[in-house]
Amino acid sequence: MQRRLLLTGALATPFVLAGCASPQITDFAGQKPELDLRRYFNGTLDAYGVFTDRSGKVVRRFTVLMQCQWNGDEGVLDEDFTYSDGTTEKRIWRLKHLGEGRYSGTAGDVVGTAFGETRGNAFRWAYTLALPVDGRVWEVQFDDWMYLMDERVMLNKAVMSKFGVRLGEVTLSFVKRT
Repeated sequence: MQRRLLLTGALATPFVLAGCASPQITDFAGQKPELDLRRYFNGTLDAYGVFTDRSGKVVRRFTVLMQCQWNGDEGVLDEDFTYSDGTTEKRIWRLKHLGEGRYSGTAGDVVGTAFGETRGNAFRWAYTLALPVDGRVWEVQFDDWMYLMDERVMLNKAVMSKFGVRLGEVTLSFVKRT
């Protein structure tokens, strides 16, 4: 009897874990409107966001003014952050379109190279950020998902973690100026 329970548990485990699997970028193939990062992130955008800790408490609110431009397969996203406490921050992303919806990117506070991929209306972006906290710098991982809602609005949800432990989330809305 004990052996049968162990065997049943061993056989059921992959199916239980598959139910817990996170979404894949391929899940969004065919979703409309189709996201072309080179078209959407071109021009001036405004963004509005919050950072919430793992309990869901809003820790920081911020706005971002983005000046974006592409030259062929290379793009620059110049971001100016203003936080609710009055502090400011700048990040300049240098993106490269690698073909077939794949992108790479670098920025001054990004460790190594970020990689992402678009399918349908979604973009998944993964990177490690060097984040200053209380006089120290923590390397934290971001699993960043963006969803194009229409030609002007895109929603963004990013999970921040360290050593696989979820630290919080960034929720952001982008609005492209006309």
